[in-house]
Amino acid sequence: MYLKSLTLKGFKSFASATTLKFEPGICAVVGPNGSGKSNVVDALAWVMGEQGAKNLRGGKMEDVIFAGAGDRKPLGRAEVTLTIDNSDGALPIEYTEVSVTRRMFRDGGGEYEINGHKARLMDIQELLSDSGIGREMHVIVGQGRLSQILESRPEDRRAFIEEAAGVLKHRRRKEKAQRKLVGMQANLDRLSDLTAELGKQLKPLARQAEAARKAATIQSEVRDARLRIAGYQIHSLASSLKDAQSHHDSIAEKLEEVTEQLEEATGAQLEAEDALGKINPEAEKSQQLWFELSSLAERVSATQRIATDRAKNFSEVRYSGPDPDELAEKAARADAEYAEAEETVDILSERLESIQDNVAELEERAQRADREHLAQVRAIADRREGIVRLLTLESQQREHIVAAEAELERLREAESDIAAQARSKDAEHKDCQTQAQEARSRIEPLSQSRDAALNESRAADSRLEQLREQQSDIDKSISRLESKIETLESHRMTRNAVEQWEKLQSFYGVDRYIIPQRGMEKAIAAALGPVAEALVGETTTAELQALDIESLARHIVITPGEDHDWRLATDLPHYASWLLDYVELAPEVSSTIVQILADVVLVDSYEHGREVVNHDPRLRAVCVDGTMWGHGWVAVGSAERSAVEIAAEIDQAEKDLEVARLQRVELAGTLNGAHQAADEARVRSAQAQAVCREQEIVVENLSRRVEAVSHEAEARKQELRRHALRVQEAQDRLSQLRLLWEETSDRLSRVEEDNSEEEPSTSERDEAAAALSHMRSMEVEARLSLRTAQDKAEHIRGRGDGLRRQAEYERQARARHDQAVARQRRKAEIASVVAQQCLVVAERVDDALARATQWKENAIAQRGVISARVSAAKDTVSALRTNANRLTEKSHAAELSLGQAQVRLEEAHEKIVEQLGIAISDLMRDYTPHEGFDIGAQRVRLKNAEKDLNALGKVNPLALEEFKALEERYEFLSTQLADVEQARRDLHGVINDVDAKILQLFTDAWKDVEAEFPRVFATLFPGGEGRLVLTEPHDMLTTGIEVEARPPGKRVKRLSLLSGGEKSLTALAMLVAIFRARPSPFYVMDEVEAALDDVNLRRLIALFQELRDDSQLIVITHQKPTMDVANVLYGVTMRGDGITRVISQRMTPDVTKLPEPQPAE
Repeated sequence: MYLKSLTLKGFKSFASATTLKFEPGICAVVGPNGSGKSNVVDALAWVMGEQGAKNLRGGKMEDVIFAGAGDRKPLGRAEVTLTIDNSDGALPIEYTEVSVTRRMFRDGGGEYEINGHKARLMDIQELLSDSGIGREMHVIVGQGRLSQILESRPEDRRAFIEEAAGVLKHRRRKEKAQRKLVGMQANLDRLSDLTAELGKQLKPLARQAEAARKAATIQSEVRDARLRIAGYQIHSLASSLKDAQSHHDSIAEKLEEVTEQLEEATGAQLEAEDALGKINPEAEKSQQLWFELSSLAERVSATQRIATDRAKNFSEVRYSGPDPDELAEKAARADAEYAEAEETVDILSERLESIQDNVAELEERAQRADREHLAQVRAIADRREGIVRLLTLESQQREHIVAAEAELERLREAESDIAAQARSKDAEHKDCQTQAQEARSRIEPLSQSRDAALNESRAADSRLEQLREQQSDIDKSISRLESKIETLESHRMTRNAVEQWEKLQSFYGVDRYIIPQRGMEKAIAAALGPVAEALVGETTTAELQALDIESLARHIVITPGEDHDWRLATDLPHYASWLLDYVELAPEVSSTIVQILADVVLVDSYEHGREVVNHDPRLRAVCVDGTMWGHGWVAVGSAERSAVEIAAEIDQAEKDLEVARLQRVELAGTLNGAHQAADEARVRSAQAQAVCREQEIVVENLSRRVEAVSHEAEARKQELRRHALRVQEAQDRLSQLRLLWEETSDRLSRVEEDNSEEEPSTSERDEAAAALSHMRSMEVEARLSLRTAQDKAEHIRGRGDGLRRQAEYERQARARHDQAVARQRRKAEIASVVAQQCLVVAERVDDALARATQWKENAIAQRGVISARVSAAKDTVSALRTNANRLTEKSHAAELSLGQAQVRLEEAHEKIVEQLGIAISDLMRDYTPHEGFDIGAQRVRLKNAEKDLNALGKVNPLALEEFKALEERYEFLSTQLADVEQARRDLHGVINDVDAKILQLFTDAWKDVEAEFPRVFATLFPGGEGRLVLTEPHDMLTTGIEVEARPPGKRVKRLSLLSGGEKSLTALAMLVAIFRARPSPFYVMDEVEAALDDVNLRRLIALFQELRDDSQLIVITHQKPTMDVANVLYGVTMRGDGITRVISQRMTPDVTKLPEPQPAE
């Protein structure tokens, strides 16, 4: 696998489409500074997925698009296509040649392609990762990259080995699994919370389900009793319906007799009307005949007038149109013209063929002359290419002199800068020490603020928890009060619910009309006795008689009456008071309740109760606990609570419920405030902790900075000594470059003096081209003439046929005109005959009209006699119909009674179907009352079952279904929770497997690189020692890599103490060790040997020659020794227009091993 070609369109300085065709081995890219050589390296990195604009030597990614230069305007996009030869199948794709394309548009949009198909950046990275090419781009060594490698952190150096070992895709897989784990943890927490919550809900719901099962058993008993009572009601209503049907049938028989008499009278009326109906058509027919004859007379007269006019108005019209014979002569002349035009077309076709033969001959002659001229031009171009090479070499040498002078000046300036930096570092070291001391002093107050904020947050959370407990207590109180009210309401409804009373008007319990003072409920209930359970409402004697008294539970009904003052005239002792003073009564019950309680007084003890009764036997005394005294009796003990007591308890519970709800609303506001306070306290605590941590980090950074500045100050002093030696070396190199430049300039002058060749003559080529141009003009004129003649012949060809068709049409039109004239003449003759016949018909129509008039008058007289007979028949029918209507009304009344019976039965049907959910047929089949059926026993059975059902209290009818659904959901969530936990364990297993794979790949690669580095280092530094060391050998997944280097003759191992050239060679040694341990298909080197002297350069070139055996090298260089070993040279140049151009030259590299240069003694 190797890079086959690189095509650049609009990328940086490559405004025009430029293609570099690479070959295996070493490909050297040369050219003056600023001509765009490094843009080739940037293009390679960019097309392989580089995302950092700084790594491409730009401020933003859009800077890679050609920005315009000279007369060329800026372009809208940049495009680079890299073609890779994959014959060996190194890339995991089924193509022997892979093309990767990247585009960037001015608006920031971009796209990728693989072999012309749309792709993602991830696709390209995964495609190249198997070849050891990743986001670190260790195969591309750009300008300044060598220093970055040595100055980077140990962890960053590890990335180069990981990339070469192909660990990147495993890292991505691990990161993906870790992201899934983070997302899965939220689902796991949610499932755990839901499962725990459902587990809490299952137990109370199970109790509700058990109560629902008991209620279902009792409800089945209630349903059976109701069904039997309903069967009795349906049977009774069906008997009533049968009696109504018998009464209706009797009236129907009488109505049937009257209906027969009515039908006979109606028949006589119909006979008379039939006779009238028969005479009416005759009279109408006679009258219609009279009208038709009158109309016929008018039509005959009108027809006679029209026929006379048509006979008089006929006249012949002559035909106007072209003569057919003249049209036939014109057609003959058109045929003659067409034949002449066809002859002209044939002549012009022969002339065109002759001219085309001449054109072909002249084209061959022009091409032959052009080839001869081109051969002469190529010969001259080859000679000029040699001159261009000398010019390029002279330009490069001049640039090297300029660069050497600039380097010398730079070294002198750097020497003074380093001296100033050394002084600056000393001052900076003192400043850093001062800042570190001040930062340490600020940590103590920040720690105190953090602890105070943490305590405040804990106090706010505690307050919030207390408020939540209070809210929970209030919610429980509200729930308890709501349950109490609901239970009391159900008890009150049970005590007042009487089925038979539903047949009367609306009745309500007396408790709705009595409002006792607080604490007086038992006393008033005891005083009222059974009246406390009374119903209030109006009823009539008839409604009371309609009740089934025997089966109805005994109830007292209070009816409204007039108010009276029932108080007794007696003096009460100071310890007694009238009970009526402790109760408020509604007007509906005031009269009755006052009468009942008029003799009752309230006392505060048993002794006072007996004294009051003994003092006045008419009085009754009652105590607040319900104990009551009368003359000779006392009622003690607790009885079942009355409706009055229940109503009072409901009222008090509702008031307590309202208070609890108000407390909850108030507490909700307090709770919201506590929530906000707790949140703010947590935020302040987090902020204080963050500030404290930031200050600690500042102290740590300053401490490291103090140490780093100290080392840098020492390094600057050592570097100052080395720069003095480099200045002398630069002066010697500048003298050598000037001698080489003078030698090349002399050679170029001699070659230019010998360049006396003249430009080849173009006269023969121009003459052939002129003759060919003239002959082609003649060809065009001949084509135009031929086309004109063809168009004329085509135009004339159809004219003769058209004229003949027109002559034929005119002959046919003249024939049609003659036929039309003959028809008009015939019509005129017929109209004359019709006029004569109309006179005869008119006489006959007048005679028929006289006879029709006589017939009409006779028919009208007969119709008058029959009409009188019809009137008499109608009077008879009217009398019978009145009698029938009277019977019909009676029948309707019977039908109404029958319908009401049917409606009651149907309503009973509907009510039973609606309330009991059973079909009537099934009800009568299974629940028809048998002989001896006791409806009262069934009602007692129903009452007892309802009482048992009410005793259960409130039952959730959906508890069974809810319990089952909740249990299924709990089991489902438990299963899901187990599945999520298993998936979590599986992901941990995947991460462990990936870590093991990464560990294996990195460990193997590290061992190979560790073994190669000393050998490569010894090649670049003969006699020196170098090695790679792990920072954390016990943790191979995260360990970094340190580089230790000791050049020959030196004892230092710290990289900061090495010279610039030594640092470059050390970084190259590390990269080459990676290249040897895990070879990649290609490497790109951008002026990596710029800082090397001749000796070190030849050592590096020897390594390049070794790498060439297994990999392709693309080297950006200014060094002639590097060019000498290259397989292909690519010359990059830039003219004044700012656009880069490339020329290439295949070379025969010197593959002999370069002699090892010996250092001067």
